[in-house]
Formats: sequence, structure tokens, C-alpha cells
Amino acid sequence: MNGNQIGKFRPFTLACGLAVIFALMPSAFGQVSSTQTTRDMNINLRSVPSGAKMKFRGVVMGRDSDTFTIRDRNRTDYQVLISDNTSIKTYGGFLRSGKKYPVTDILRGLIVEVEGRGDSQGQLVADKIRFNESDMRAAVTTDTRVSPVEANQQRLAGQMDELYAVAAEARSEASAANERISALDDYDVQESVAVNFRVNSAVLSPEAKQQLDALAAKAAEAKGYMLEVGGHTDSTGSEAKNFRLSQQRADAVVQYLAVNHKIPLRRFVAPMGYGKTAAVAANTTPAGRAQNRRVEVKMLLNRGMTQQRTTTSMVKP
Repeated sequence: MNGNQIGKFRPFTLACGLAVIFALMPSAFGQVSSTQTTRDMNINLRSVPSGAKMKFRGVVMGRDSDTFTIRDRNRTDYQVLISDNTSIKTYGGFLRSGKKYPVTDILRGLIVEVEGRGDSQGQLVADKIRFNESDMRAAVTTDTRVSPVEANQQRLAGQMDELYAVAAEARSEASAANERISALDDYDVQESVAVNFRVNSAVLSPEAKQQLDALAAKAAEAKGYMLEVGGHTDSTGSEAKNFRLSQQRADAVVQYLAVNHKIPLRRFVAPMGYGKTAAVAANTTPAGRAQNRRVEVKMLLNRGMTQQRTTTSMVKP
């Protein structure tokens, strides 16, 4: 994408970011539920004719386990289905082949170009997804910055001015931040497990593998779920080393579940290493530090599917 193209696309992206902020402000202050926001987005989705080949560019507005919503420059929303055959790469690169990315890196606020065909449900089944490396870095940076905000929605009110400034300077950050916050109300934590590690190690112990085996068995029986993986360390060592080690621990858990239990990568929220920033025990004792050397895995179940099953069970004789 050259300079003129970027200049033309920036107002569209900024408008998308600000639109998401205004849509979510009532939710942050307890006036409108995020469930209503999600329902309105689904109502505005445009159906793709079955078998029709389409190619368009837009901003990722919402992400689910197997699908994401994209909004083009005409403010038209489409639902895109990710399959195991979807090719996800950056533009250009060696021999113009581009760099491959996993499906977990399709983040809210990322500017993408999608090519595929419509299915019987009106979705676009993606054959190719392409984006700029710089847009991916911006989306990842945003994802890292807003993680503490997700832990406590009350902090949103104090950060609104900052989010407005970010929306003006970084075209994807505002959209990703607010959409991630609103998604908290769309999923419930169904199962949670914490596996611990030895000092300076990212190797799974036999006990940790047993805990993950039990979680994977429950995930095999669930539908519409996603797995959130967060790595942590104790306070020993430098900050840079702890962030790196916590990320390695999170990646080790994802690799074990994906390889040994065949859980598709699209079921994982992008794994995150938090270093020593989220201790659950005092770092002043060996026992406390042992608790902090952990990876937390949460199975998030779509709230809409949970409500549907509850309603069905109530009408049975």
C-alpha cells in the first residue's frame, strides 16, 4: 500500500474507531448492555450470495471462535468464516509470498483484505486474508495495552480521553480496545485451570499435563468456546526476562493442547505473557513465588449458546 492509498484509508479507519467508541460508551457507564450492541451489529450484517466470489478490504469489528465481522469503507458489515484452508499472510515479502500468521492473530481493529466465496448461511468463507505488517504491529500493540483495562471495566471511564487520542493517532487501536472490552459480556468463564512451573522453566510437568488433559476433555464436549491463555512469573529476575519467560510458558500450554488434543488454533485467544504484573500470592515467600509461576487457562463459553441450551432444557417434559 503506497502513501496515497494509506492517506485515503486513514479517515475511513479513524471513523470506524470513533464509531465503535461512541457505540460502547453507554455500555461502559451501565446504560446499554453489550448484548444489545452485538444484536444490532448482527442485524446490520449484509448477506453474501451463496457461491458468489467476493474480495474487499475493511476493519475487523468483532471476533468469534470461527468467524469475525468486517466493515468496509462504505460502512457495510460482512461475516467472514475462517476454515482450516484459509491462507493468512501479509502483503509482499520474499518473492512476494508474504509472512504467514496464525488465525489467533486476527484481532479487532486490524485492517484486512478478504477474498472468498459465499456459503448457504450468507457468510463469506475466506480463501485468503491479507494485511500490512505495520497494521498487525499496531493491532498487537493495542491488544497488549488494553489487557489491564479488560480486568476492570471501571477503569474505562478514566481512560476515555486517552482512547480518543489513540484513535486519532493509531487507526486501529480504539476499535480493538473497545470491542475487546464489550466482548467480556458475550462469554462466561465455564472452566479455569492454573498450571505451575519450576523456577526459570517453561517445561510442562506431568502434573500440569494431567490438568490440561482434564480441561481438554471438557472442551471436547463444548460448543462455541474459546480458550484464554495467560502466562505469569514470580518477581525474581529482570522485567524483560519475566515477560519473555511468561510468554514462553503460555506458548508451551497452547502447543500442548493443539498438538496433543487437536484443539484448532482458531479456538485460542492470542496467548499473552504478563510477567510478574499479576501475582496471586506474596513474592516474599517460596510458597508464594511457586504459586505465581503459573499459566492460567480459561474456557470461555458463548453466553448466547448457554442461554439457548437453558431454554431448551426448560421446555422438555
